Amino acid sequence: MSRAQAESVIKNIIREIAQECAGKGHAVSETLVAFMVKAVVLDPRNLFNVDRTLTKQDVRKLVELCVEKLMDQGSPALDTIKMQVYFDMNYTSRREFIEEHQRVVQSRLVPVSREITDSRVKTREDLEALYHKIVSYVLLRSGLGSYTDITTVREATAALQSVFPQSELGTFMSLIKKDKEQQLNDLSMIVTGIRLFNKDSRKGGEGIDDLPAILNEAIPSTSKDIEWELELSQSLAWQYTSWLERLLDPEVETRECIVPLDMLKQALYNVRQHEAFLKVILADVILCAKQVETLQTELATRMKLLRVTVHSKTAVPTAQVFPHFTALAKFWSGLQDEMVLLSILRNIMENLQPFLAAQSQLFPDGQLEDILGSEIKKYEQRMKESSENRIDPYEIKTQEWLLPETTANFDKLPLQYNGICGYTLVKKDGLLLPGNPSIGVLKHREKYYVFSSKEAALRFGSKPDEYIAHVAEKAKQSPELIQLLQLHQQFACVTPYPEMQSGERLLVKPITKCDSSTQTDTHLLETNIVKSYEWNEWELRRKAIKLANLRSKVTHSMQTNLSHMRRDNITQTYLLEDVACQSKRDGNSNVPKPQVYLAGLRGGKTKTTHMIKTNLTRSVNE
Repeated sequence: MSRAQAESVIKNIIREIAQECAGKGHAVSETLVAFMVKAVVLDPRNLFNVDRTLTKQDVRKLVELCVEKLMDQGSPALDTIKMQVYFDMNYTSRREFIEEHQRVVQSRLVPVSREITDSRVKTREDLEALYHKIVSYVLLRSGLGSYTDITTVREATAALQSVFPQSELGTFMSLIKKDKEQQLNDLSMIVTGIRLFNKDSRKGGEGIDDLPAILNEAIPSTSKDIEWELELSQSLAWQYTSWLERLLDPEVETRECIVPLDMLKQALYNVRQHEAFLKVILADVILCAKQVETLQTELATRMKLLRVTVHSKTAVPTAQVFPHFTALAKFWSGLQDEMVLLSILRNIMENLQPFLAAQSQLFPDGQLEDILGSEIKKYEQRMKESSENRIDPYEIKTQEWLLPETTANFDKLPLQYNGICGYTLVKKDGLLLPGNPSIGVLKHREKYYVFSSKEAALRFGSKPDEYIAHVAEKAKQSPELIQLLQLHQQFACVTPYPEMQSGERLLVKPITKCDSSTQTDTHLLETNIVKSYEWNEWELRRKAIKLANLRSKVTHSMQTNLSHMRRDNITQTYLLEDVACQSKRDGNSNVPKPQVYLAGLRGGKTKTTHMIKTNLTRSVNE
């Protein structure tokens, strides 16, 4: 089967599952369906053979299992998978967030910019309309006020006229399109800086929000809300952890729980994933706060410098003030980007809340906390207890152990399983316990593993490959663990559905070889070659002798045919006089052409020839 046919089959499977779910009243995205298909195939309990082509019965079974799991609205596992899919589809790095926002703003400006650059004015009314369009472009690009507000438009027009009067439109129209666009951007930055300076001087700034004050209020508020959500998820996580420890401990007698054990594990995975995502968002908010503080400091410094430059002066050279205005506009644009980023992060945080619905219905509010009481152990208590018994590197000499006092940048090590103890996950049937790096970190195959206790570290260190394989098997049975524990590398052989290439197989071995090419710049650094450098000392000696001889020589110059026209020549001439002279007249004569005829040369009837000569030449005197 060709690649196109395989992709068609896969899309048909995904489409069929989505249609069946929609027919039952639940709309699901194709991304979620594709993830669920992969999870169902990975689960060994479903008995899918990935080494053979799927039959019609296999496809039907796959569709039924996927629909069943997607329709289970009371499953915390499904909520966790939906949460992971949503986060993957909506979250990216802060740089990409800002770049995407700038692309959106630029796309909105394209129609207005095209109208200005492609305009062909003919009358005075056309010139005025074009100038109004430039004012609208400046307002739209700066984002300072509405272009429909008369006061804002008047202020922007006055600022624009101070640097670009309407009389300059003729010069503007003579530019090529690229130069027009560049000048529009430069004018927007300068006008924005002028309006910001006027606002700071309390001489204008109509429609400009106090963005620094808004950010100074919004960042702590957002950070506080995220920390509150994070604390709530962490509290639930420790409650579920303590309850599962009691149920899984064979030495502790507990009454039967009304909630199935698997459901409790799914609830624990759900709140742990929510906690992990909130930590990522909170880290971005903290970085956003640092960036805003830096931008505000630079903005205040530049504003102060600009006030000193224009203080009590009626006229200031543009070369002195324009760079300051442009810098103000850049700093303000940076604050606007941070405001947009903060809004996006808050929106993502709020949209994660519905994915906790299923686990929140397992126990009424406070019931689990009342049951456990003092048995709930939180992170600080567990770390304190486990830190008392540390690993001794000499106990297992075949493995490499890292300790805080012997390892540089110990707190920055990239821990496997997102800091979860792999041994506890295997031995406690999926229980998640955070590891304590202070016990000791195992370095195995260039990866770092942490453990919840010294015993767990020793047992895992005795057979690390075996436990790593068991962790992967646990993740196959609970696919939400793949992202929660960051096991993507171990499942690299699983190809996403849009990228499948061979037949209908759902698992494809990774490609170990590929055709690739790289391009390297010829000169990464600026050349520093000295053309006059000479390494040969004898050549240097010859040049020195030549220079010494020149001191006793006289400079000569000569004119050549190629250069004589290059010099500056000046000549003086006298006007010709009107004179005449008498000369003799030239004459000529025409000699007659001789015309002599002879007759009788051919003979006749008689044997004797009689030649007759006739001379018809004209006389010279005629």
